[in-house]
Amino acid sequence: MIASRDAIMRAAARWPAGEPPSPDLFGKLVAQSSAEELGPAEVDLLIRTGGEKRLSDFLLWECAYAELWFTDKAWPDFAPSDLAEAIGEFRHRERRFGGLGSGQPMVA
Repeated sequence: MIASRDAIMRAAARWPAGEPPSPDLFGKLVAQSSAEELGPAEVDLLIRTGGEKRLSDFLLWECAYAELWFTDKAWPDFAPSDLAEAIGEFRHRERRFGGLGSGQPMVA
């Protein structure tokens, strides 16, 4: 699996000479670098098992606006009911994508 740092470095290396800074273009280049290994990804919910509270260089760019859910349960013990709990909590979170939100929880 490609490390996020590697994807970001590949994107920087692909930056067109003389091109002014552009977050949109850089994001596309990072996504392109990640997609070469993983396929396109925009992460909405990242579930981290095993009590860890870090991303560990996993899809750093793609997780920029992801909601994070942590559990002490180890991956082999993670059950469908745990997934349902994570999704249930996710559905009630306010997604702001880096901006100030309306104060209303997201309900689907």
